[in-house]
Amino acid sequence: MSILNFLMAAPAGADGQQGSNPIVMGVAVVLMIAIFYFFLIRPQKKQEKEAKKMLSELKKGDKIVTIGGIHGVVFAVKEATVVVKVDDGAKIEFTKSAIAKVVNDAPAAVEEKPAKTEKKAKAVKEEEKAEETAEKPAKKAAKTSTAKKAKK
Repeated sequence: MSILNFLMAAPAGADGQQGSNPIVMGVAVVLMIAIFYFFLIRPQKKQEKEAKKMLSELKKGDKIVTIGGIHGVVFAVKEATVVVKVDDGAKIEFTKSAIAKVVNDAPAAVEEKPAKTEKKAKAVKEEEKAEETAEKPAKKAAKTSTAKKAKK
C-alpha cells in the first residue's frame, strides 16, 4: 500500500460511509497556497521591485520606451513625472509609471566597435609576425643555396 493510498483512505463513519481525511485536505490547501506563492506572487513582486529600481535610477539622457510604444530620450526627471524628448523640438511629459523599459544599447555598441577593431589589429600584427618568422628560414635557406652555387 503506497503512502498516497494511505493518505487518501478515509475512515469509515458510524453509518458505514467514508468521509474525507482532514489531513489530506489540509495538505492540499497548503500545497495550493505554496504553488500560488512560488508561481504567481513571488515572480510578480520581483518584477515590481526591478521596475521600481529602474524608475529610481532614471536619469537625463537615457533612451526609453513607454508602455504606449513611444521611443524617446529623457530630457528631465521630476518627482513623479519624466519629460521625454521624442523629436527635435517635441517634448512630452509622462508619469514615471508609464515607462516600460530603459534602452541604453547605443553607448554599449559604440564601445564595442573600438574593442573589435583593436582585436582585429592585434590579430593582423600577430599574423604578420608569424609570416615573418616563417619567411626567415626560407630566406636563409635560399641565401645559402645561392652562395653554394656561386662557389661551385
